[in-house]
Amino acid sequence: MDLPAHLAWLIDEASASSGPEQFIAELGRHLLADGLPLTGGALTLAVPHPIIARRTWLWRAETDAVIEALDFAGSPLNKSADDWLAGLGPIYEGKIGRGSDSPILGWAASRPFGPAEADRLNQAARFAAAPLSALTARTALTTLLEAYLGKRSAAQVQAGALGRSSGETIRAALLCADLRDFTALSEATEPPAMIATLDAWFDRVAGAVHAFGGEVLKFIGDGVLAIFPVTGTPGEACEASLRAVAAACAGMAHLDAARQAQGLPPLPFGAALHFGEMLWGNIGAADRLDFTAIGPAVNLVSRLEGLCKSLGHRVLISGALAAETTTHLVPLGEHRLRGIADPCAVFTLPTD
Repeated sequence: MDLPAHLAWLIDEASASSGPEQFIAELGRHLLADGLPLTGGALTLAVPHPIIARRTWLWRAETDAVIEALDFAGSPLNKSADDWLAGLGPIYEGKIGRGSDSPILGWAASRPFGPAEADRLNQAARFAAAPLSALTARTALTTLLEAYLGKRSAAQVQAGALGRSSGETIRAALLCADLRDFTALSEATEPPAMIATLDAWFDRVAGAVHAFGGEVLKFIGDGVLAIFPVTGTPGEACEASLRAVAAACAGMAHLDAARQAQGLPPLPFGAALHFGEMLWGNIGAADRLDFTAIGPAVNLVSRLEGLCKSLGHRVLISGALAAETTTHLVPLGEHRLRGIADPCAVFTLPTD
């Protein structure tokens, strides 16, 4: 069968695309080569996520670059794609399938599309249905895993890191944070209100971690364990963790002010930062695994966080992390940590 190059690609190769960004860019390049006057394209997929309704990949013909945009629950259908394509020229848009959550392909051109060109795009959309079905399923799985595991851990699991005890040793800055007097608060608070309180606390901490490139490994009761893996220099990871904990403190100050206005008590907390090596990977039972981090560094940051209350500071920082940063920190001397053989040099933030 003698097919145009873009249709042959959709039949033979598109299903093997590494992701939506490769799919939209490759299809756009084929359509350009077949004579369509494209200036850009967009692929929108519905995803299962607590706040994100749709993910959109935007391709610009001039630079061949692809960027991602998000539409959140309650936003107009395909708003990100429509707004972006409208700035590039006349738009053609087609839904792949009949369901409300079907993929949407959109294109912008340097001039209005003629009837024959619109027919070619309609035909391409029909041929795209099969590969996009597989791509949508993979993207949905990726988004779901990221919501529960975090981006880096989800990528490891999808790459095949499924065996128990499989993992790698990484260097990272660690953040451990915990609410104070949580037991007393939970006994005096109705369960729905307690869940809302925990959500607000986790929003401040996790939001700060993600804003500075970290990843939340787990929520444990009212506690959070997060890491900032070394991707450049150790100092960069440590500085990111310090900025994150400062942002979390600022967020909690705003939350406490809002709670005070409602006649509610503040939420005291402790947070600790440490830098070291840990084993990052699968741990658990044969048929129930947890992708997490273990090792002496994890133990130390947990013990250090437990020292916050007795030392009277919200944030404590280990000497190992302090040695990797140029940020001015206040020394608090050396302290013994439960279960840790050597005493730990402890610092805090100047504003804490």
